[in-house]
Amino acid sequence: MCTVAEQVRIPALDPFPRDSFERRHIGPDRDRISGMLERVGAASLDEFVDGVIPRGIRASGSLSFPPASEEEVLRTMRSIAGKNRLFRSLIGMGYNDTLTPAVIQRNILENPGWYTQYTPYQSEISQGRLEALLNFQTMVIDLTGFPIANASLLDEATAAAEAISMFHSIRGAQSGPKFFISEKCHPQTIAVLQTRAKPLGFIPVVGDHRTFQFDGSFFGAVVQYPCTEGTVYDYRDFCRKAHGAGALVVAAADPLSLVLLTPPAEFGADAAVGNTQRFGIPMGYGGPHAAYFATREEFKRFVPGRIIGVSVDTHGAPALRMALQTREQHIRREKATSNICTAQALLAIMAGMYGVYHGPAGLRRIANRVHILTAALASGLQKLGYTVLHRHFFDTLLVATEASKRDEIRRALLERRINVRWFGDGLLGISLDEVSDEAEVETLLRVFATGGASCPGAAGLLPANAGAYAGAMRRESVFMTHPVFHSYRSETEMLRYIRMLEGRDLSLTSSMIPLGSCTMKLNATTELLPVTWPEFCGIHPFAPADQAEGYAVLFAELESYLKQITGFAAFSFQPNSGAQGEYSGLLVIRSYHESRGEGHRNVCLIPSSAHGTNPASAVMAGMKVVVVRALGDGSIDTGDLSRKAAEHAPNLAALMVTYPSTHGVFEERIRTICDIVHANGGQVYMDGANMNAQVGLCAPAELGADICHLNLHKTFCIPHGGGGPGVGPIGAAPHLVEFLPSHPLAGPPAPGMTGAVASAPWGSAGILVVSWAYIVLMGGEGLTNATRIAILSANYMAERLSEHYGVLYRGPGNRVAHEFILDFRQFKQSAGIEIEDVAKRLMDYGFHAPTTSFPVPGTLMIEPTESEPREELDRFCDALISIRHEIAEIERGEADRDDNVLRNAPHTAAAVMSSEWKHPYTRERAAFPAPWLRARKFWPAVGRINNAYGDKNLVCSCPPVESYAQDPVPVTE
Repeated sequence: MCTVAEQVRIPALDPFPRDSFERRHIGPDRDRISGMLERVGAASLDEFVDGVIPRGIRASGSLSFPPASEEEVLRTMRSIAGKNRLFRSLIGMGYNDTLTPAVIQRNILENPGWYTQYTPYQSEISQGRLEALLNFQTMVIDLTGFPIANASLLDEATAAAEAISMFHSIRGAQSGPKFFISEKCHPQTIAVLQTRAKPLGFIPVVGDHRTFQFDGSFFGAVVQYPCTEGTVYDYRDFCRKAHGAGALVVAAADPLSLVLLTPPAEFGADAAVGNTQRFGIPMGYGGPHAAYFATREEFKRFVPGRIIGVSVDTHGAPALRMALQTREQHIRREKATSNICTAQALLAIMAGMYGVYHGPAGLRRIANRVHILTAALASGLQKLGYTVLHRHFFDTLLVATEASKRDEIRRALLERRINVRWFGDGLLGISLDEVSDEAEVETLLRVFATGGASCPGAAGLLPANAGAYAGAMRRESVFMTHPVFHSYRSETEMLRYIRMLEGRDLSLTSSMIPLGSCTMKLNATTELLPVTWPEFCGIHPFAPADQAEGYAVLFAELESYLKQITGFAAFSFQPNSGAQGEYSGLLVIRSYHESRGEGHRNVCLIPSSAHGTNPASAVMAGMKVVVVRALGDGSIDTGDLSRKAAEHAPNLAALMVTYPSTHGVFEERIRTICDIVHANGGQVYMDGANMNAQVGLCAPAELGADICHLNLHKTFCIPHGGGGPGVGPIGAAPHLVEFLPSHPLAGPPAPGMTGAVASAPWGSAGILVVSWAYIVLMGGEGLTNATRIAILSANYMAERLSEHYGVLYRGPGNRVAHEFILDFRQFKQSAGIEIEDVAKRLMDYGFHAPTTSFPVPGTLMIEPTESEPREELDRFCDALISIRHEIAEIERGEADRDDNVLRNAPHTAAAVMSSEWKHPYTRERAAFPAPWLRARKFWPAVGRINNAYGDKNLVCSCPPVESYAQDPVPVTE
């Protein structure tokens, strides 16, 4: 039998030893692991793992690639980055170069206090990021003119698709199946809209908005503002015609242009979407970037994703939280209007801070400068004899060239390392941006001054008093008037504001965040360093492929590692969130069935133990959800599965199975489960949210899965960023590879391929470097050890806590997987304590609550990960054990049933230090219930938030500053 020391690999000594990254990533050392094994009753790590995962479902081989040191990884990454060639990309199409303020890059993007936060479900310890997201919403509301905005979506194209789905939900039975898409929209937006439409039975009609005539069969329309060619169209008549036929209109609008142009709400649109990338977010070869979504007040209950709302806390003070009607959309399962789970919180925070730092005057300067330089370029081109096709533009010109000059122009652009957009027929587009200057305009004019023509200077192309945009769509309304956009002009002020907000949020820099199904593990600094290297973040997603050869190497190597880890034949990196991966995987299955003449297959079996977004994704993919029961031990009822698979065999499309299940157990019969589905003509989609329990030990493809998405922001160390970014690539078995998503700007699709599912061909390519670095740093054996320790940590905690709480489900050998569920339901009867009381009381102990009331109401789902040291695991267990004693005091009548430390949690510093204290327990008991809090105390920024008040009085923009100085609002709910 192997010893613990033999089980946890320690690199062999060599003449020049260096630290192993594995030892930096995995929290418990050898001695702690030995003690943990003793606590769970196992003699070795191998014996323990064998008791958790039966040999019959173990991977057939081990992961064979070696680890690399941190120095080696950075050196290799530098070499890969060097294969990318940085050109000046004036391509446009919704992506532009921008200047990220250094104070934002250093203190938000590169700061673990911001990028390691979780989605703000526990609002009292998320007030900083909620305020930053509220700033983002307020900026979007002001720029678009609409009263409601959400806290970001994934990208512009999918945001437009969400708007169309929302319109159909609003119109309901009154509407026909068609919606109109202007041919002047960005091609990636058109492609994603067409992909989304097909499974829902919508009929997209692409045409010229200037001549199109609506009839009663249309429920919606999409236009681009300015259009993809750069023209600023007046859409007022178009909107009137659409409304006259009962159709609603969404405008995909460039947010910087809205500083100068009439807001969409003012010209008659019903919603606006767009990409805030040019507000300080690097292009990153396509992402991640925060899309915005704004609409009318009457549509607020249909808005996808998350809305940050203003409410009050238990003391009547202003407090922020996610609005109740949107924050749990993904838990509504098949009744959800969207499967949005991951947003782009970190990027929305950056874009909002860009608005805060520059303010409206700064944004006007930037927008005016871009437009004036574009106008100067247009004037110069006309002096050189070229035709600029459109008179009304913001930052993009469409230029006609003669055939005799095109090759010379191409060569000259290439020599100067400049990309433009070639349309064909001699037309090219040039989009200027925040980085552009007079020298760039003169460089471009020299390119076009072919045949020795005299080149005009930029300075003389416009009158000295040239103004900003002066067309018919000139903006007249004011925007961004709230004091937050006028208060932080110096870097000192901005730095202190960012740090103040950071201090109101609990992140992994404070303590563990043990969220079941979310895997909040170490996001190592070495993994994240390359994200902001110019060679990765400065590439346009539609740049020529020979300029992104480094990215091609990165994709190929990351794919090869993921193929070995999962057993699949190929991966697509296009899905830019886990929920998008679910949706994309189901579309691949649909395409497969259609290729076999079985497009009628539309039934999706989903166990009740599946991940929360699964049913919503199935509905979006045009499938009918049939729920399969779970047994008392949390496993799938194979008898119920067999009956329902046979009943629906003629139409069975897929089974969606989360593995290990959301109940925290390995299904011993997973191969049998997959065989049942296959025997009835279906395919198996595996949700990879819990892949951290499989890496190196199980392989989804060997278990019988046909397709699977991986949450790179969970298992493979891309940070959660306060609720996003996420990445959800999908791996496919050989027979499904030909049906993986295509993209119109990455080459023509092969027959049968699924359409585009995201704006960029490789999704959020800019953060794939994180997962590549993690895998290479750990090596195959290190990844396997990480899985082993993640499972051991969960079982160690379950063993300690089982003496005080019920562990709801256990698998083989009476073990749990990498997460487990504690049952708190009995305390409502015995002590009047709800699970929310426990979650809030954990804040007083300095912890973020585990996943609350999912998948079972009244429970906590706990996942410690491999990165947390044993001391932190014990500290969290001690907190929950202490809370159990506090509950027992209520049960025994020693503490008041209504006025106690749990019902009043969390306790803020202001409340504890108040001159008035009427509670029957001491201030010390409220604020310092554990000894470690004396040395390190995280104070919740606000008391318990009144969600009902906020939903009855929905406010999703920054309230007047005076409201913070008013008397507290009396709370009656």
